[in-house]
Amino acid sequence: MASRTRFFDALPPETRRHVLAQGVRRRFTRREIIFHEGDSADSLHVIDRGHVAVRVTTRRGDSAMLDVLGPGDALGELAVLPPRGSRSATAIALEDTQTLLFSADVFTSLRQSHAEAVELLLAILVERNRALTSRLLDALFEPVDTRLVRRLLQVDAHYGRGRDAPAALPLTQEDVASLAGTTRESANRLLRRLADDGLVVLGRGSITIPERELLGRRAL
Repeated sequence: MASRTRFFDALPPETRRHVLAQGVRRRFTRREIIFHEGDSADSLHVIDRGHVAVRVTTRRGDSAMLDVLGPGDALGELAVLPPRGSRSATAIALEDTQTLLFSADVFTSLRQSHAEAVELLLAILVERNRALTSRLLDALFEPVDTRLVRRLLQVDAHYGRGRDAPAALPLTQEDVASLAGTTRESANRLLRRLADDGLVVLGRGSITIPERELLGRRAL
């Protein structure tokens, strides 16, 4: 859902250095909560290392994973836009993760002095809206097996940045079910079928995609 370019790349070099100097490093262990849905939204994280799952919870208590974000992606950008409110989702570190934390006050000052900051935030929001629209269309019109494969490929694209060999995605079957908008039983059955066909390798709490191109044919 987030912009797939590094968050601050659109800013002029001098402005970028000024903003980065005000970031505070935060470290999180695997499955540690970065912030909860409903928390006060007063800061923005930019992922420096690791990957983060973004989840929302329905009134009935069901949980859905909306996205997986990686290095260079912004997390909680609505916190730096008025009016201030609460977090709209829960952020969970999928592995040991490091972020740069920026207070909303930093971006308030930045927006007032640099028009590029406003354009940057608008670009992020536009990208998120497009991604949500695409997910909605998938949920309405695509079968669950297609949705599941597409979500796996999207997560793998994050982990594949700068790698020559396939990466082990730290996703449980429950994670995959949540991403695809289906039950754990259905996700388990579909993953087993993909594994039998040699398109994924299932590990303990992980999934590896040996050949993206071959798996991608299942999402057409």
